[in-house]
Amino acid sequence: MAQQYQPGQRWISDSEAELGLGTVLAQDGRLLTVLYPATGDTRQYALRNAPLTRVRFSPGDSITHFEGWKLTVQEVDDVDGLLVYHGLNAQNEVVTLPETQLSNFIQFRLASDRLFAGQIDPLAWFSLRYHTLEHTSRQLQSALWGLGGVRAQPIAHQLHIAREVADRIAPRVLLADEVGLGKTIEAGLIIHRQLLSGRANRVLILVPENLQHQWLVEMRRRFNLQVALFDEERFIESDAANPFEDTQLALVALEWLVDDEKAQDALFAAGWDLMVVDEAHHLVWHEDKASPEYSLIEQLAEVIPGVLLLTATPEQLGQDSHFARLRLLDPNRFHDLHAFRAESENYRPVAEAVQELLEKGRLSPEAHKTIHGFLGNEGEALLTAVNDGDTEASARLVRELLDRHGTGRVLFRNTRAAVQGFPERKLHPYPLPCPDEYLELPLGDHAELYPEVSFQAQPDANEEERWWKFDPRVEWLIDTLKMLKRTKVLVICAHAETAMDLEDALRVRSGIPATVFHEGMNILERDRAAAYFADEEFGAQVLICSEIGSEGRNFQFSHHLVLFDLPSHPDLLEQRIGRLDRIGQKHIIELHVPYLETSPQER
Repeated sequence: MAQQYQPGQRWISDSEAELGLGTVLAQDGRLLTVLYPATGDTRQYALRNAPLTRVRFSPGDSITHFEGWKLTVQEVDDVDGLLVYHGLNAQNEVVTLPETQLSNFIQFRLASDRLFAGQIDPLAWFSLRYHTLEHTSRQLQSALWGLGGVRAQPIAHQLHIAREVADRIAPRVLLADEVGLGKTIEAGLIIHRQLLSGRANRVLILVPENLQHQWLVEMRRRFNLQVALFDEERFIESDAANPFEDTQLALVALEWLVDDEKAQDALFAAGWDLMVVDEAHHLVWHEDKASPEYSLIEQLAEVIPGVLLLTATPEQLGQDSHFARLRLLDPNRFHDLHAFRAESENYRPVAEAVQELLEKGRLSPEAHKTIHGFLGNEGEALLTAVNDGDTEASARLVRELLDRHGTGRVLFRNTRAAVQGFPERKLHPYPLPCPDEYLELPLGDHAELYPEVSFQAQPDANEEERWWKFDPRVEWLIDTLKMLKRTKVLVICAHAETAMDLEDALRVRSGIPATVFHEGMNILERDRAAAYFADEEFGAQVLICSEIGSEGRNFQFSHHLVLFDLPSHPDLLEQRIGRLDRIGQKHIIELHVPYLETSPQER
């Protein structure tokens, strides 16, 4: 039924209760005009859905006259649509108070005041709020809370790791999945779930400079996380006493931070709940000395409760460096390098026994003996249950071994062998004659695998005698690119000088559209080069990268990879291939490897 409005009636706004008591001034057609004397504001409402509640007091209520005296209501009359209150004042005298003379400053702030004043929402609004709270409760209890709302399609191993780590309070883990298995997605899922669950409020992300923009885009596009990118310019120009305190999520280049002590002081003072470090294998440590990057991360890890280290190649710099990263996560557990080496030797038999259990569901007598040696007599009952075929006991045994031995729950590593669905890799070797100019070079580290670098570094080398003018790999590359025209090709070589020389060679000798990507470029130049290569219509056919191009960047829109030379470490080779062989790659990975015959490259 439509409300009946009369000038002088007192109403209160449901949406602006702070305006106090309103007085109806006029009703003009479909519009209602209400004055709020307490603030001097006037509002006009549509008659059909005006957010107003009639103010009507009941016997027993205490009301206030606009002059300040109070009345206890005993009786209420309705005179031509206006309410008149009868009752006793403070002197117990019978007085009358028309609603037009009520105090303008009456507000109903408490729920009980609103209820007793009849300021009640329609049942449909209450039902909406109730069902909204029910839905929110179901969301908060969901096993996928914080994992299901991302703009990505996480696969099983990513969801397992994300939930396992994100449900911990102050997690400290090393994410070491092989290249292309989605460590960035895993880290984003962990950050997202930790933030939504309230386990973390302030997150610091430290990455190599060349990966800053990639992380920024991934966090915003996939997880809707408004990460603030910090560099020297932003830090200097900020008016805040501590620029890092202005944001909850900070993304910082490790190279800049190491060189700026003032920024380091501000970072420590800001306080963080979770720190994420990408490409953690660059943190170099030796027993007698640590790199500046490692020392900085070590200091931060001492004061930040949660730490995530990301690396696809945990032992690229050797077992000592791997120990150093574990030491950052749990210095009490990993405190002695020599003890770690000795323990690592003993892990292998246990790992092999566990592998046998997972594959066969039973333990051989030898495997039984190995595990019994680690668990002692307290594990005998569990081992007996395992050999009796108890699958639950098998799972419990694996958990026991994880918790007691090795890196336990600190290290997570998935391999391609365990994760299905990756494309085939096809190798195309191309033996080429070794030029005389290289055969005459003195032997050395560069001369063996990278003869072009040694040739150009000779004291008598000149600009006219460039290595790419006689190296058969260059001619082969030009012919291959012409054969693969309109196909995106990624070329990776070990050194920036080689990459720049190859770009010159392609421009001078072929005119093939190419772009280069190396550590001598600033971050904006690198991003432009990557975008130029990714452009399908007007972009470059080939991107020539130095070794830096084989870390962090994703080029799965291409499936042709030219290894112009081979790295000295197999983990670096896997890093190179992983730029194309990633989750989402739909084509066979074509690996083109030109090499010089009768040279160390052939071996």
